[in-house]
Amino acid sequence: MFDKILIANRGEIACRVIKTAKKLGIATVAVYSEADRDARHVSLADEAVFIGAAPSRESYLVADKIIAAARATGAQAIHPGYGFLSENEDFARRVEEEGITFIGPKHHSIAAMGDKIASKKLANEARVSTIPGYNDVIESPEQAVEIARGIGYPVMIKASAGGGGKGLRVAFNDQEAFDGFSSCRNEARNSFGDDRVFIEKFVEQPRHIEIQVLGDAHGNVVYLWERECSIQRRHQKVIEEAPSPFISEATRRAMGEQAVALARAVNYQSAGTVEFVVGSDQRFYFLEMNTRLQVEHPVTESITGIDLVEQMIRVAAGEKLPFTQEQIPRRGWAIECRINAEDPFRGFLPSTGRLVRYQPPAQTMEAALPVPEGGGVRVDTGVYEGGEIPMYYDSMIAKLIVHGVDRTDAIRKMREALNGFVIRGVSSSIPFQAALLAHPKFVAGDFNTGFIAENYAKGFRAEDVPHDDPDFLVALAAGVYRRYRDRAAGISGQLAGHGVRIGTDFVVVVRGEGGAHRHVPVKVTLNGATHVSVNGRDYAIAKDWSFGTIRATGTCNGLHFTAQVERQGLWYRVEHNGRRIEAMVMSARASELLRVMPFKAPADMSKFLLSPMPGLLVDVAVQPGQQVQAGERLAVIEAMKMENILTATQDGVVKQVLATKGESLAVDQPIIAFA
Repeated sequence: MFDKILIANRGEIACRVIKTAKKLGIATVAVYSEADRDARHVSLADEAVFIGAAPSRESYLVADKIIAAARATGAQAIHPGYGFLSENEDFARRVEEEGITFIGPKHHSIAAMGDKIASKKLANEARVSTIPGYNDVIESPEQAVEIARGIGYPVMIKASAGGGGKGLRVAFNDQEAFDGFSSCRNEARNSFGDDRVFIEKFVEQPRHIEIQVLGDAHGNVVYLWERECSIQRRHQKVIEEAPSPFISEATRRAMGEQAVALARAVNYQSAGTVEFVVGSDQRFYFLEMNTRLQVEHPVTESITGIDLVEQMIRVAAGEKLPFTQEQIPRRGWAIECRINAEDPFRGFLPSTGRLVRYQPPAQTMEAALPVPEGGGVRVDTGVYEGGEIPMYYDSMIAKLIVHGVDRTDAIRKMREALNGFVIRGVSSSIPFQAALLAHPKFVAGDFNTGFIAENYAKGFRAEDVPHDDPDFLVALAAGVYRRYRDRAAGISGQLAGHGVRIGTDFVVVVRGEGGAHRHVPVKVTLNGATHVSVNGRDYAIAKDWSFGTIRATGTCNGLHFTAQVERQGLWYRVEHNGRRIEAMVMSARASELLRVMPFKAPADMSKFLLSPMPGLLVDVAVQPGQQVQAGERLAVIEAMKMENILTATQDGVVKQVLATKGESLAVDQPIIAFA
């Protein structure tokens, strides 16, 4: 076994690897960029080596710096995590040539599976089900149309070196095949330096289901069941679960056996994932193999009780797998939500900045430790309260994982955990995930990869968040207001006859767009619990909540709840099950007066180009005095690997450029003023 390993990564996955290494008694070396000097993975590791400037191309993607850091610290092995250099065959080979162990598959296995065309040919040879298609290089759009006709529409046009949704189009007719081929080839050339494109049958109503495999250097390969990853937005996974609620035991076994056959064909030695697309008829087809640890590996760890990072390290050290296929358990149900720093109400634009509050729900499970009986809640993260979410890397704040006795129990646990996850300073994907978990089709397991696109075609709006009982949030606001009034009434030294008096009848004003507030009469009394009457229904609320805190837990009419309540001036922000309201509690007379107050409209910003997200202004394409037409490129903002091109919404003349190239912008910061 190794004495010391280096983790060639950052954030959540670096912290995750460190946990297992510590369990095994292995010293760890972290690497960090300028943006990560104060990062959590740096403080958790035994040693840390600075490797360059914030952009990943100058730090985490520079193989020479990673290898030099391993040499300087005496690390015997390198764990690449996921992303960055994890699936780079040249890096894996160089590490091996330097006499350092690569904690992952051999470079030849990475090479075989890294090319989508070559991997599909290998899969065919290994008798793995593959989608009908054309796997040789296609020379022209005319040839692409001819091939598409032969396969039968719809078809999928994909870049051989693609990933993350780039270089991918679906065509339903000749024109779309012609145009899609040209677009894919251009995108592939620009993004990957490889313009090879292939075409395959597009499976309608597809599910994305992947099989986790493990192989060692002694010829042993097993599969650790499947993960359901069909809930995706723009080809990025949002919620993952294990097992799948869709496939039968026979399909599960057949997929697992084919995944093992493919792994054997490339002499696979480590953890890897074979991805399949599964049709509504349960026919499945090989998609690709990820030759690394997956982001969603914790759901597999939860249902099997096997530490995948530990097995990767042990296999790299030459050990045999300690179990056979028949000895791998499958217990309960696990779900993972990727908590990302993005604003679901603003088109999921990145949200960078300081984590003013970061309070994850109470953990009852932990990475690298045994799964408790009956399941629990686990949080894998690389951040801490007060830390920064930098603009240079991906948007993940944390991974929230729950394990239940069955799928219903896991959904319940996840909704409760999301309710208790406090994040302030940046926006997060939590409201969107709460809405997904409550969607009837998700609850029924009736979904495919088009679920989000179909159900949220116009984007995600606050009204898209369902709630079993919206009046509960009104009652909670009134109950907390009463607590504040009780405290005010108890202050000593109040002038006789002028002390704070507390009534029972109030009005909860729920903020609406454009001053169109909703006025809800309530009655609040104390009788052991706080009793709030809303629209003829009584809410008996007993809660564990202290002044200045955000998370509120307790019971309402005898049922347990977790919610978030925060006082912001005269307003209360209340969140529960993804639904959020801003409410002000007042007397009936004050409510009447508020109704006749004129609404002060916000300043007219229509003559300004505003930054839709925090990020780096990498280009300003116009000058003062320049005439611009609708659709013309104005500026480019970059954040979290995402480039956002801002264009003119109408014809106009540039009056002033208010921000300079290279400047870090805040959300809604003016960039350009128009005459």
